[in-house]
Amino acid sequence: MNTRQQLRLTQTQRLALNTSLQSSIAVLRMDASGLTRYLEEQAAENPYLRLGPAPEPQDWLPRWSGVFSGQGLGAAAELATAAPSLIAHVLAQIEALDLPPAQRPIALALVEALEPSGWLGSRPAAIAQDLRRPLAEIEAVLARLQQLEPAGLFARSLSECLLLQAKDAGVFSEAMERVLQNLELLASGDLARLARHAKLSEPQIRSCLAAIRSMNPKPGADFAADGPSQRRPPDLLVARVATGWSVTLNGASLPSLQVDASASGSAAALSAARAVAHMVQARNTTLLLAGREIVQRQQEALRLGPTALAPMSMADLAEALMLHDSTISRVVAGASLDTPHGTWWLRSLFSQALGGSESGGAVVSGAALRARLSLLIGAELRHAPLSDAALVLALAQSTGVTLARRTITKYRETLGIPAAYRRKRQLLPPLGEKGRSKG
Repeated sequence: MNTRQQLRLTQTQRLALNTSLQSSIAVLRMDASGLTRYLEEQAAENPYLRLGPAPEPQDWLPRWSGVFSGQGLGAAAELATAAPSLIAHVLAQIEALDLPPAQRPIALALVEALEPSGWLGSRPAAIAQDLRRPLAEIEAVLARLQQLEPAGLFARSLSECLLLQAKDAGVFSEAMERVLQNLELLASGDLARLARHAKLSEPQIRSCLAAIRSMNPKPGADFAADGPSQRRPPDLLVARVATGWSVTLNGASLPSLQVDASASGSAAALSAARAVAHMVQARNTTLLLAGREIVQRQQEALRLGPTALAPMSMADLAEALMLHDSTISRVVAGASLDTPHGTWWLRSLFSQALGGSESGGAVVSGAALRARLSLLIGAELRHAPLSDAALVLALAQSTGVTLARRTITKYRETLGIPAAYRRKRQLLPPLGEKGRSKG
């Protein structure tokens, strides 16, 4: 058999994300707090960017002032259970830690500082100053709370969030630590430069990168966060007007941004500043479009509450707005909407249709069923909580939709609500009474 080597010239097309497009996608999925931090970083480096304070909220007042003020941990847990959220999930785990009475106020302060993303929104030093406690005590309690599930909660930065998850997954190493210390270089995609700076080989970096891609940078974003955890101004405001519902951006959620072309700097810096302003404007425009379409589809829920949430998918919304599904997914990731029934996270409003049959049975969204399940549990007798089987019957009677018991269990666990026997056992006295009983 004769074999010959041949040279062939072929042409292929490949989609590559340049730095500008990567930044635009990142800005699109940022919540207000994350975008504020990003703008502060950009303004510190770019002389053409000017940040001003956020306008004072004129048509919106926080519905949650001093979430846990004057209440013990038991009362806070009961409040969170009434509106299951990230806070309910965290408080249930804190109870299991059985913290000493002296550490419980510190734990509450740290919970109050918890952002919807799962990160810690205040510096431990500031919390220590507010509580008039030594910083070492705050750090000690924080270290215990950082052991809660899911891994990454109560992190003070992205690198610490990923570090906690790496340790929890058993993939932490010296190489991983060096990579996490240089996340900016990793994000730039210049692995050769990162390898030189971190004194690692490119295969080591690629191995760490594969592990990092499997982690969740916002471990708190997967929870239903329509309860007391919502303490920052919402991104969108909704109000009833003569023609229906009006949706506007909340200017108080972000600092004002201006490009000062008269500043001294390079032409590249001025171009970058204008690009940042354009990305923020595009993000706000897309968010407003999505918010208006969501409100149009959820008018009954705005009128009656979460139990009237209609089935809605991101694909349907994307088709209506002529956008890609991934664009909708990114823009609603951390955005919130102020409604007459409290502040809702846009992501929590998407759910599939359940029920229905060839005979014309009731069709209810999963989100509405979870909201109704929460109400049923909140109204149950404390000494005789409802079992999952009893909840199946109660939901069927009130909605006409019969769910499997395992589905009820899944919904309950998603909402951070313990099983019936644990709800009966976990009825705790307020902090002061518990402390006196031990004294």
